Amino acid sequence: MRTPTLQLLDRDAWQARAVAHAERVDRYAVPYLARRSAGQKHPVEDFLFTYYTQKPGQLRRWHPGAGVVLHGDDAAERLGWKFYRAATDAEREACGAPTQGAAVVLDAQAFLAQRKEAVEFARIILGRTAARPAQFGCFGLHEWAMVYKQEANEVRHEYLELRLGSGGTDAVVEENKIRCTHFDAYRFYTPQASVLNELTPTRENQRDLEQPGCLHANMDLYKWAYKLSPALPSELVMDCFELSWRIRAMDMQASPYDLAAWGYPPIPIETAAGKADYVGFQRGFSAESAVLRERLSAAVDALVGGA
Repeated sequence: MRTPTLQLLDRDAWQARAVAHAERVDRYAVPYLARRSAGQKHPVEDFLFTYYTQKPGQLRRWHPGAGVVLHGDDAAERLGWKFYRAATDAEREACGAPTQGAAVVLDAQAFLAQRKEAVEFARIILGRTAARPAQFGCFGLHEWAMVYKQEANEVRHEYLELRLGSGGTDAVVEENKIRCTHFDAYRFYTPQASVLNELTPTRENQRDLEQPGCLHANMDLYKWAYKLSPALPSELVMDCFELSWRIRAMDMQASPYDLAAWGYPPIPIETAAGKADYVGFQRGFSAESAVLRERLSAAVDALVGGA
């Protein structure tokens, strides 16, 4: 049996990367954890930790990804981590690892055996989304549809004010076409708004509707990345996280909420100038996401092929 191509990282090299990754995560996680301890909320900066299922501690744990052998006594700790195993003698020889000291590698075969459905679904979503033309005519109206004609006892974010008030918000929804392609945004629409959407996204047709202009589809690159952890390098996961962070900020600036006091001036999509600004940001994020989507797809293909 052919031994896959492996990269060797000695103790100093991989620990430096682990420290750099933890510092990168802490920029976002430490303020969130402090707010949570104090019982405070932030409408923009909490989102990636509350909506997605990856916990800060999980995100902070650095992984090299598949095909990397970690050498050094400290690497032995990872033998107790899920999906890690000791490198074989053949693998040590293939990557040039010293015969003495711990050598640990991701167990790609075990990962694929247990995460087969997640890997296959991610490959489909990433590939099909990349193959479709981007659409840039939604203007962020999904956030407005989530509060359209909401009842007083059903306020989505009770601590935030609507920039145009309830009546003005409803008027924006009624005066524009709503064509959301993303199920995980559409499912939060109010019942009155759901029937106004030109499409009916479902979990079943998600793979057929996702398109690369959608802010939420591009934010979800972070979701696909962490769902494939620890088989992907943590640096790639954080690249997706940070893009999602910036998209969330713009998404909420274009929302009906007044977030100026939080440091997020509005993008008034009810105006022609606001719509133009929104599309400009949307196109930029779509281009950035295309690069990350390609990197994720390549990493998944390499994982599957290597195993």
